[in-house]
Amino acid sequence: MPSEIFVTVRKAAKDTIPWKWKYGGMGNLNLSQSSLKNWAAGGDKFSLSLSTYINAFAYYRKGNHTWDTNVDFNFGYVQTSSSGARKNDDRISGTTKYGRKLDSSGKLSASFLINGRSQFFDGRKYFNKDSSKLISSFMSPGYAVVSAGLDYQPDNSLSVFASPFTTRLTVVLNKYLAAQNLYGIDGHRYKFAPGAFASINYNKNVMKNINYKGNLNLFSDYTHNPQNLDMDMSNYLNFKINKFISASYSLDLIYDDDVRLFGPLGTSPGLQVKSMIGVGFSMPFKTGYTRNTM
Repeated sequence: MPSEIFVTVRKAAKDTIPWKWKYGGMGNLNLSQSSLKNWAAGGDKFSLSLSTYINAFAYYRKGNHTWDTNVDFNFGYVQTSSSGARKNDDRISGTTKYGRKLDSSGKLSASFLINGRSQFFDGRKYFNKDSSKLISSFMSPGYAVVSAGLDYQPDNSLSVFASPFTTRLTVVLNKYLAAQNLYGIDGHRYKFAPGAFASINYNKNVMKNINYKGNLNLFSDYTHNPQNLDMDMSNYLNFKINKFISASYSLDLIYDDDVRLFGPLGTSPGLQVKSMIGVGFSMPFKTGYTRNTM
C-alpha cells in the first residue's frame, strides 16, 4: 500500500524555536521534448514528456502528542508521433498519523493511522496506437488502510511501524471494472479485509545535496492467502543542483495478489515496476510555523 507514513522533520534555524505546527511542501516539474527530420538513426519524429510531483505536509508537536499529515500527487504525460498521447504516471495518496509517546526517549509511540490511495484519470492497457482497454479509473481501484500499532523511531531518518490490527478497504466505483473482477472483489463495489500491516520508512541526505527517501509497506490479508504478502516499495533519489533546478530518479515496485492484469491471458498477478529519471524545475513551498507558547 503505497503511502508516506513518515517524513523527516529536519532541523533548521527556525526549528530552534518551539513550535506547535509546521507546514509546507514541494513541487517538481520535469519537461522534455525532441523532434527529428531526415534522421538516419531513426526514432519518433516528435516526442514530448512531462512529469510533476507535489507534496504538502503539516506536523503537530505538543508534549507526548504528535500528528503528521502528508498528501502527495504524481502525474506523468507522454506524447509521441508513433503511439499518440497517454499518461505514464497518475497517483494521489495521503496519510495522517497520530502518535502518543510511550517512553521518556520518545522513540516508541502508540500510533493510529489512516492512509488512502487512488488516481485521477482513466488508465488503459494499450495494444497499439489505436487499440486499448480500460483497466482503472478514479477510485477504481481506491485503497484505504486504517491501522493501530506501535511506531519505533530511533532517529529522525528511520521509522518502523507494525500493526496486527488493520483493516484495508478496496473500492471499485466503476461498474464496468467491478464486473471484470480485476481487483479481487468478486464483482462487488467494495471489500473490507482485516489483516496485518507493516511499514518501514527511511529519509536521509546520503551525501551533500543528495537525498534518499525509501518506503516499504507490507500487508497480509487474514481472510485470503495470508502468506501472499502485498508489497508496495518506493525509492526516490533527489539531486539538488541549485535552489530551483534538481534531478531525480524514482523506482517503484508493487505486488498485489488481487490485481490480476498480467500474464499471457491477462488474468495473473505480477510485479509492477515503474522507473523514472527527470531533470527540471523545483519549487519549495514556504514553510510556516505556529509557535508553542506552552
